[in-house]
Amino acid sequence: MKTITPVGPIDTTIKVPGSKSLTQRALIAAALAEGTSHLIGPLASEDTRFTMEALRLMGVVCDDSDPERWQVQGTGGLISTPRRDIFLGNNGTATRFLTSVATLGQGRFHITGSERMAERPILPLMEALRGWGVEIDSDTGNGCPPLTINANGLGGGATVLPEGKSSQYLSSLLLVAPYAANPAALEVRGEILSRPYVEMTLAVMADFGIRVEAAPTLDFFRIPQGRYQARRYSIEGDASGASYFWAAAAITGGRVTVTNIPLPSLQGDTGLLPYLGRMGCWIDLDDAGGITLTGTDHLQAIEVDMGDMPDVAPTLAVVAAFAEGTTVINNIAHLRIKECDRLSAVVTELRKLGANVEEGPDRMIIHGKKGGANLHGATITTYNDHRIAMCFAVAGLRIPGVRITGEECVDKSFPDFWERFSSLA
Repeated sequence: MKTITPVGPIDTTIKVPGSKSLTQRALIAAALAEGTSHLIGPLASEDTRFTMEALRLMGVVCDDSDPERWQVQGTGGLISTPRRDIFLGNNGTATRFLTSVATLGQGRFHITGSERMAERPILPLMEALRGWGVEIDSDTGNGCPPLTINANGLGGGATVLPEGKSSQYLSSLLLVAPYAANPAALEVRGEILSRPYVEMTLAVMADFGIRVEAAPTLDFFRIPQGRYQARRYSIEGDASGASYFWAAAAITGGRVTVTNIPLPSLQGDTGLLPYLGRMGCWIDLDDAGGITLTGTDHLQAIEVDMGDMPDVAPTLAVVAAFAEGTTVINNIAHLRIKECDRLSAVVTELRKLGANVEEGPDRMIIHGKKGGANLHGATITTYNDHRIAMCFAVAGLRIPGVRITGEECVDKSFPDFWERFSSLA
């Protein structure tokens, strides 16, 4: 259990680890590329270890002995049949991405994960892959992992992704589509959520040499046949991880500079910054590329749509508990299929702190008091979800008596979070 010590206004400069989203996309592109790539500033975490180990089982040589510079020897799209099951824990991104990578091989691939991963849906991705000629089944028949793939290459042609509820389905298909036997076309039906993650995937593909023809609405794609080309690729600092430090400045009336996230950024989670600006914070960019957020002692409530940045919705919810007025966070139903049901988890834990919060099917309504005047300490349950642990740690900087259980879950995306967080004192 981690007890958080309240602090006064903070004033610090921090560098955050590499983006988890960019690291995992770059790993896939580098693994499928022709030649040896160097990934600069990647994220070494539980999730990326699962991704890398799975790629090694598929015949990719990865050298992560230098934590700041990984070397990946691409296979040109040739995927080996693994000698054992591919276990991916509760890494939703890797499970969805590597399901598609496995289809490029020959033979049986069995993809498994944690108990929670077996509850996270993957059926839309399976249906789209079947449209490209893939034989794939959910072992329990419920459209969730574990999965069995009898791989015989990717046929290509036209297929349909029946829903865009998770951008990871779409990104997974796009990343492998250049290796199909026939030019691939992909139609997406339904609302496309987390669009910046799809745009990030297209940007990584282009950086590795494959340019996709995409409709402006991101509901139709033509993907050319080709091979990624190895390169030196620098990874931005993680905007989701930075959000907790910007939030810390927001609620304490302090100042935090994050040095390694550029603007413009490939990460949609930097969209949190203008929302914090609307609440009364001040954002500055320096010539070296750092982003500084200065908080205020009088945060104001706002209404927002966070469909494109679900990972930082919990961060904003915690800040909203310290803002005067009613904050409404809309279009976040997809939080329910993350590492836990994050929508319900955030509501439950905020109520433990004394916050007045309403939960809807796809939104949260937080009735805040200036400075969190109605809040008190509590023991926070993390549901083994890294984002719950980190966002509620922020609350403890202002409220005495906040304790975080299962704090080791931050290893999933930010292994040294507690060391860096302690520097705020």
